[in-house]
Amino acid sequence: MEDHKMDGSVAALLELIGKLRGEGGCPWDMRQTPESMKKYLLEECHELVHAIDSGDVAAVREESGDVLFILVFLIRLFEEQGLFDLQAVCAEAHAKMVRRHPHVFAGVVAGTEEELHQQWQAIKAAEKQAR
Repeated sequence: MEDHKMDGSVAALLELIGKLRGEGGCPWDMRQTPESMKKYLLEECHELVHAIDSGDVAAVREESGDVLFILVFLIRLFEEQGLFDLQAVCAEAHAKMVRRHPHVFAGVVAGTEEELHQQWQAIKAAEKQAR
């Protein structure tokens, strides 16, 4: 797998959202809450699914950006409340995917696709029980 380096575009997106939500920013963006953003997240996810179904790569890229923007915006709302930030979300997602892929990261022998699915479900159930 290639080592992908960020070119500053993620930092630029974070800065943009900070400006939209900050002093002198956009009144609409400043009023948003996690509750108010749910409908936009669903809309953008539906648009991304439609773009994937259409096979239009440019539309998939555009709609992926819209979904990403909404997600990062939502994370910023939680960050403003002192609950978590983008770094924490990324770290948690990374740790979860490593845990759920022991056949890739922990030397467990991969079985059939059905066995992998069962392994995934067992790990997921153990995570829920641990919470």
